[in-house]
Amino acid sequence: MSAPPSTEPVRFAYWVPNVSGGLVTSRIEQRTDWSYEYNRDLAVLAEENGFDYALSQVRYIAGYGAEYQHESTGFSLALLLATRRLKVIAAVHPGLWHPGVLAKFGATADHLSGGRFAVNVVSGWFKGEFTALGEPWLEHDERYRRSEEFIRALRAIWTEDHAELAGDFYRIRDFSLKPKPLSSAGRPHPEIFQGGNSTAARAMAGRVSDWYFSNGRDFDGVAEQLADVRAAAEGVGRRPPRFGLNGFLIARDTEAEARETLREIVAKADTEAVRDFGDAVRQAGRSTADGRGMWQDSTFEDLVQYNDGFRTGLIGTPEQVAERIVAYRRLGVDLLLLGFLHYHEEVEYFGRRVLPLVRELESRLPGKESEPATLGS
Repeated sequence: MSAPPSTEPVRFAYWVPNVSGGLVTSRIEQRTDWSYEYNRDLAVLAEENGFDYALSQVRYIAGYGAEYQHESTGFSLALLLATRRLKVIAAVHPGLWHPGVLAKFGATADHLSGGRFAVNVVSGWFKGEFTALGEPWLEHDERYRRSEEFIRALRAIWTEDHAELAGDFYRIRDFSLKPKPLSSAGRPHPEIFQGGNSTAARAMAGRVSDWYFSNGRDFDGVAEQLADVRAAAEGVGRRPPRFGLNGFLIARDTEAEARETLREIVAKADTEAVRDFGDAVRQAGRSTADGRGMWQDSTFEDLVQYNDGFRTGLIGTPEQVAERIVAYRRLGVDLLLLGFLHYHEEVEYFGRRVLPLVRELESRLPGKESEPATLGS
């Protein structure tokens, strides 16, 4: 069952900087802050500048440049209550959450926000967080097996009365959640996102997820992942999940300015933190059954932006960035998950200079619908 070509415009999300240190592991100045006040103002600014989603990060202990961290679900709810349209995605770890407890929190957050809560199920790469909390650290493919079971339990609790699940990781017995989250056409429950680049992650996305997030990738990498996820979905007779792609966006008035900003970010990288992060994530990836995990082919430069955001290539003038975004849309990317160096200034610049060009280019695509570039409506 192949997915029909989408007629919707590409959507945009941003990484919520709810952990300290910004979105690059570098000593370059980052006019970004992890406080609630900064993030509240950013969320309002983002929804006024064309962003549909925000993704709150999940970290439990310090490491790799993130010394302080706000908890993702509570922080997400605060941002939902500060905005009117923005959908906020809270990242959570199976193994540290029970699906029934998250389902209850999510239903309440959904009612309080008018149906704008979403969840990103993160299988985990940071072993130190689990061992520090006394929780078992499963092998890679087992972590994804647990995540799949977690999503099945979450969806059942959100949509069924007397939910039942006899799994290897979770047991649900005659559980009825009241109230259930809000539902609408095309959204029977809060949207369920997941990440991961491995074979296990792609297969899981095809079987159970609403959205699949990829680390930064070039066109060939995206095409390969799209094919794998769609094949997994077709194998179980379900509609493929929508596809989100990570990208660190550096748009400047000239290409030379943008390239110089990237050069400076990498030149001022916190070398020790980047290398330690690389060692940790490659260890997590090597434990896959086929050695095909996240970050396995990431260079030092890639790892300075810890989700390979430079590899997406959203670096240049507004025109160059817009053209590349629309090229990804033609491949099948539904959403761009963006990070920035100076959030407030650059989110406003994106809405004023880049987004109108994206919508104009989309309007020229055959069979595509575009949205007006007018913001703040």
